[in-house]
Amino acid sequence: MKNYKIAVLKGDGIGPEIVNEAIKVLDAVADKEGFNLEYNEYLIGGSAVDVFDNPCPDETIKGCLNSDAVLFGSIGGPKWDNLPKEKRPETGLLKLRKSLGLFANIRPAIIFDELVNASTLKPEVIKGVDLEVVRELTGGIYFGEPREKTENVAFNTMIYTREEIERIAEVAFEEAMKRKRKVTSVDKANVLEVSELWREVVEEVHKRYPLVELEHMYVDNAAMQLIRNPKQFDVILTGNIFGDILSDEASMIVGSIGLLPSASIGGKVGLFEPIHGSAPDIAGQGIANPIATILSAAMMLNFLGEENGAKRIQNAIKEVLAKGYRTKDIASFDAKEVVTTEEMGSLIAEHASK
Repeated sequence: MKNYKIAVLKGDGIGPEIVNEAIKVLDAVADKEGFNLEYNEYLIGGSAVDVFDNPCPDETIKGCLNSDAVLFGSIGGPKWDNLPKEKRPETGLLKLRKSLGLFANIRPAIIFDELVNASTLKPEVIKGVDLEVVRELTGGIYFGEPREKTENVAFNTMIYTREEIERIAEVAFEEAMKRKRKVTSVDKANVLEVSELWREVVEEVHKRYPLVELEHMYVDNAAMQLIRNPKQFDVILTGNIFGDILSDEASMIVGSIGLLPSASIGGKVGLFEPIHGSAPDIAGQGIANPIATILSAAMMLNFLGEENGAKRIQNAIKEVLAKGYRTKDIASFDAKEVVTTEEMGSLIAEHASK
């Protein structure tokens, strides 16, 4: 029996609730598919600050590096908002991504037919949407130096190297080869020198993938086109800050930010997480939607080579939604029964074990 070591980072807010449900589903699938998942839990974010006075302790980094994959929940909350920057939960996550070499974030946005009315867009606009945002994760303006804030002036530096652009472009083209073979590279090359280099390098990488169609699009137009006609996209390739914004926009196309998973890859260990935050305002109420985290667990199984297990999870989610079960965030859309976080996890686990 294959054994996989999984580092579990539940984090803050609703993180523990949604990760618990993902583990429940994973265990059901592992039992049916004949593999074993060995979980080791570590602290990150605010919960790590409370114990270690550090949002990403060395113990957490070492534990993740010694694992086959990382299952992550969410971090942050008002309790830690006024801490110095180096102790903020978000800083801990950025440190973890850097330490694990996770330079590529893959965020699929797929419309479930059962939730086509959950979006604020017309059904005919979104039905059949199946796109993926490939976001560069460890460069760009979030990490650029120098950076400074004074009383009257603040500045950040947006910087990308040729190597950073080339490796994320390769990820996007490889993803496109598995899909509909189209890459839309999003930049702001009409005003930013860093985007000029981005476009040049993407063109160079494209020469190695002649079967993939490449188009370039300015980020402001891309934001508009995502709403106007999202079905035109297959793989969206973009930098850190643009990808951060566009992937959240894509989440509302599908109806709820509680439905979108993500994978961060690039190093030996992949990290899998929902794209949403810690939602401290609903933590502990049993109303958080665990589907994004459960779908992230499915992406983790694909990463580990357990494709049948991943399909089992995806099919189970479709079956549960088809029967009309909804969490509160999507409850007004064709809901036959509104269920709690735990009940949704149990329903998906039950269907995944059939």
